[in-house]
Amino acid sequence: MDFANFQILAKGIALAGCGIGAGLALIAGIGPGIGEGNAVARACEAVGRQPECLKDVRSLLILGVALSETTGIYGFVTGLMLIFLAPGMFMNFLG
Repeated sequence: MDFANFQILAKGIALAGCGIGAGLALIAGIGPGIGEGNAVARACEAVGRQPECLKDVRSLLILGVALSETTGIYGFVTGLMLIFLAPGMFMNFLG
C-alpha cells in the first residue's frame, strides 16, 4: 500500500472518529434532562407537603438545576468542537 492510499485511509478514520465522538458527546444531554426532571418532581413534592419552605426549596432547586445543566452544556460544546474544529485540525496534521 503506497503512502497516498495510507493518507486517504487515515483521513477517513479520523473523520469517522470525530463523527462517532461527536454523537457520543451529544448523548450527554440525556443525563441532565433526566436529573433535572427528577429534581423538579421532588421539589414539587416537598412544596406540596410543606408550602412554607417554598423559598428554601426554590433556591436549592435553581442551584441544583444550574449545576446539572453544565454537564449537558459541556457535552454540547465538545460535540460542536468535534464536528467543526477537530476534522480541520486532523486534516492539517495528516497533510
